[in-house]
Amino acid sequence: MSVSAQTSPESTADILRDAADRSIAYLDGLGDRRVSPSPEAVAALSALNVDLPDTSTDPGAVLQRLDEMVSPATMAMAGGRFFGFVIGAALPTAVAASWLATAWDQNTGLYNATPGTAVIEEVALRWLVDVLGLPPGTSGGFVTGTTVAHITALAAARHVVLEKVGWNVEADGLIGAPPVTVITGAEAHPTLYKALGVIGLGRNRVVKVPVDLQGRMRASALPRMSGPTIVCVQAGNVNTGAFDRTAEICDAAHDAGAFVHVDGAFGLWARATKALAHLGAGIERADSWATDAHKWLNVPYDSGVAFVRDADALRAAMAVTAEYLPTRSEHRNPSDYTPELSRRARGVEVWAALLALGREGVDELVSRNCRQARRFAERLSAAGFEILNDVVLNQVLVAFGDAERTARVIAAIQAEGTCWAGITVWQGRTAMRISVSSWATTDADVERSADAMIRVARA
Repeated sequence: MSVSAQTSPESTADILRDAADRSIAYLDGLGDRRVSPSPEAVAALSALNVDLPDTSTDPGAVLQRLDEMVSPATMAMAGGRFFGFVIGAALPTAVAASWLATAWDQNTGLYNATPGTAVIEEVALRWLVDVLGLPPGTSGGFVTGTTVAHITALAAARHVVLEKVGWNVEADGLIGAPPVTVITGAEAHPTLYKALGVIGLGRNRVVKVPVDLQGRMRASALPRMSGPTIVCVQAGNVNTGAFDRTAEICDAAHDAGAFVHVDGAFGLWARATKALAHLGAGIERADSWATDAHKWLNVPYDSGVAFVRDADALRAAMAVTAEYLPTRSEHRNPSDYTPELSRRARGVEVWAALLALGREGVDELVSRNCRQARRFAERLSAAGFEILNDVVLNQVLVAFGDAERTARVIAAIQAEGTCWAGITVWQGRTAMRISVSSWATTDADVERSADAMIRVARA
């Protein structure tokens, strides 16, 4: 089949309608299927490993093969009983907006080339700053996830602290530059260290501050700071959900002229609620923030956001120019604030989700998931199993006995299929980690999943 035949208006309409029908059927079936794919569905994937054919294939047949072979082998992350990572099922409005944005196919780097998506990203960014309670005027950019958000924000941080001592890091690099001290809590997320390695500050040169039993950095144990320094705090420990005492840390860091960055991959969203905002007290005093929209805003992958208080610093670290690029504009060019020049319009789904939910809807989503996490803890504790953390947010750590027994129970829960939660090690204890962050999770899902966990653990 020729390319022209495959791309006729009739063929295009048929394949897109087919994709929509198959997507709807997949989502409709999530409530009845097991969460993890069956061993048979995974084994069947081997049939995909064939040589590339010489001749073209009908688009309908391509989509049919994709759906029939891959859909059964997916993890039901878009359903209500996946608790393995902090993952939010994509809201229907966000999925639809993503389809439309994909059809637009806008390379959203420059306003002059893509004004529609550039404007919508600017609006979405302003709404995010507002709903998360960040300082008015904070700048930012839409990236793939918190890892790249860290890279983006920490590049701006590197610019700020080295500019203070007269060093232009973008022009002259780090060779011969004054050393930059980076301070983190001992329970900082691995993606933070990856980002530090990528921007040349090193994974192993970090000063790690001791933490308490919930993983919070002990502010009283901060080292004496002098010279170019970046302090990284955590809003939502990936195991316990605990928050560093950001206000106290900002006091010490800013008195020493240091830059404060917040890893708020999911915990930053607590600030969008009335009941939980106190957990993030003082976060607005930091200098940069990283979060994921594909976590608690429940938009499709991939969608992260980097925020930086100093827009000039972020632009200095990220901006790009070339003679062939239409960069001259009185409007905001998205590529001036992210590592990428070519990029999809990630802000479209964020805009759609925020508009659909409104301030009250975001509050309700986050608050409901946290209430559901507490219910998991109540059920499992009442059944005689040990909860290892203070359930302050959406994370629950549960041990079913010693490390060996806990690992066996987790594997059995995953294999049983009602729900899926992962294994972790928390301060020397092996535990199952339950993360509740999906709009699709109902109270009935929680009760059904807790019943299965208890039944399997007792068996």
